Amino acid sequence: MLFPALWAWAPNRAAAAAVAVAYFLAAARGLPESVATFFGTTVWAGILLWLVASLSFVVVHTAFWTARPGWTRALRYLAAAGLMAIPPFGIVGWAHPVTAAGVLFPAWGWWGLLATTVSLALVSTRFWLAATIALGGFWIWSAASWTEPMLPKRWKGVDTELGVALGRDNALQRHRQLAGMVRTRALEGAPVVVLPESALGPLTPTVVSFWADALADLDVTVVAGAAVIGSGGYDNVMVELRSASAMIRYRARMPVPVSMWQPWRAWFGDSGGARATFFADPVVEIAGRRVAPLICYEQLLVWPILQSALYRPDAIVAIANAWWATGTSVPAIQTASVTAWSRLFGASLVTSFNR
Repeated sequence: MLFPALWAWAPNRAAAAAVAVAYFLAAARGLPESVATFFGTTVWAGILLWLVASLSFVVVHTAFWTARPGWTRALRYLAAAGLMAIPPFGIVGWAHPVTAAGVLFPAWGWWGLLATTVSLALVSTRFWLAATIALGGFWIWSAASWTEPMLPKRWKGVDTELGVALGRDNALQRHRQLAGMVRTRALEGAPVVVLPESALGPLTPTVVSFWADALADLDVTVVAGAAVIGSGGYDNVMVELRSASAMIRYRARMPVPVSMWQPWRAWFGDSGGARATFFADPVVEIAGRRVAPLICYEQLLVWPILQSALYRPDAIVAIANAWWATGTSVPAIQTASVTAWSRLFGASLVTSFNR
């Protein structure tokens, strides 16, 4: 939350751009290695994408910087922060300072978000010292009284270490392995078991039939990631499985740009890539609960969770297939982000990651 102060203190626009570059690249420091792993390329390709991804953040904050101190600067910072929270700039709005609301003001809800927004504005003015001292006090109070988000009652999230095979190796043995994990949790008393993004691979009639048989003697609901393939591309989805049914509950609002979401294909008359629904289905009902679903990349952004929070969800269900980012800062940042949002709005949280 000190970023607005560093941005405001910049002596000129070039220095403000340098501050924005440093902030964004540091926050996204896990990207070069992750990109190289995902695409099987050298780290230089990852560095290039790392730099390109920073452009929106840097351009917006450079354009809104002003040499005029006072409330004009504060309002211009808020305008820049607002643009980085919603599409199109918000598509790469990672590490947004407003995410700190859940750490500084747990359980304050929208009032906590407002307090954070006002604090960010104050930090960019001559009142920065008073604002910083106040924020430090809230941080100490929060650290002293912090409690982790609660799980929805008896829900279980399953973390796996299946690497690149999950979702790509759609072999029968892989589904049997996942079904065994579900069975173990179900027999331990969990009525709902959550599996990671891509756990089911392509959602075909054969896959649905297998899981119907696997769950036939269990009183359990399975929430899992899958891909629904169509003629123009595919949807990254969250599926609810029971012994007698398989229902698509959620289609990702924002898949990962470049690796999944590739809108430029249409410009050349091509097809493929994951579809983005942007503002569809902010809250879905699963096993009798109102759930805010977040799939992988959405956990790093601002607008998906704030849109969901408007509908007062009981729980946040966050799934990811982060094999490509194992050993980097990315999974930890995802976890920190969803934890902060969960604490801010007082919603229970269940996560399921594959590494």
